[in-house]
Amino acid sequence: MDLFNVPLRVLIVASETPSQRSTRRRSAGTSSDESYAQTLRGLRDDLSVDSLSCVDGGDADLPDLSRYDGVFFAGSPIQMHEDTPETRAAARFMAGVFQAGVPSFGSCAGLQIAAVAAGGATGPRTSGTEAAFARNITMTDAGRTHPLLQGRPAVWSAPAMHSSVVTTLPHGAVLLARNADTPVEAVEIRHGAGLFWGVQYHPEITLAEIAASLRRQAQDLVDEGLARDSAAIDDHAARLEALDDDPRRRDLAWQLGLDDEVTDAARRTLELRNFLAMITERSTAMA
Repeated sequence: MDLFNVPLRVLIVASETPSQRSTRRRSAGTSSDESYAQTLRGLRDDLSVDSLSCVDGGDADLPDLSRYDGVFFAGSPIQMHEDTPETRAAARFMAGVFQAGVPSFGSCAGLQIAAVAAGGATGPRTSGTEAAFARNITMTDAGRTHPLLQGRPAVWSAPAMHSSVVTTLPHGAVLLARNADTPVEAVEIRHGAGLFWGVQYHPEITLAEIAASLRRQAQDLVDEGLARDSAAIDDHAARLEALDDDPRRRDLAWQLGLDDEVTDAARRTLELRNFLAMITERSTAMA
């Protein structure tokens, strides 16, 4: 049976505030959850996708999660080590997802929301922002046999943009990948009735979206010493946009230090494909 012929219904959870969504739309054309929906629909044209925010609804009740085969948590600037109404709401929502037992996946902030909701902790990244790409992501022994990373080489790069990390994994977590400056790049968390797969990087976004993110945060990156000035950021972003337009540009891939794990869309989105395959198989078995 072709599992990718089984229709799925998924929920995408946003954790950007309204102003953050508007800012991202102005620079990248979409909010993070909208971008996620586009990517997922590109992977499965039969996918039924709903979206909502976990930070705008106050203490509103969770939706009926039993309607969904999986839940995706999109990235955002939320800082889960800070005590704010948004971080409390995000953790509370994720705790409900764990309790409901619906498999979930999170990128970047989504990973950190899940870690905190399950009893872990996050904090600032000691070496500053992991900007544009996470380099030399390395599987742990557990990661080599885990279905989330099936098909990845032992070491790879991926789009990334974050200044905080998971500092303490919750009980029931299995570390799947790390690199020198980010202690948790991929993880499985089992908590209550729930199963979560997450990555600190962004398999869902394009190189053009990374370019837009660099431009949005240009001054911060200059202040960190990652570029001499905003013109250098703009030049780097322009190369990423050109490579996004034509992934066959070997000259640009070489200049940027990228390979097919990033430039090939099918390779870049591998973790999403693996999660969709898992929930499809699970849905079929429960039918």
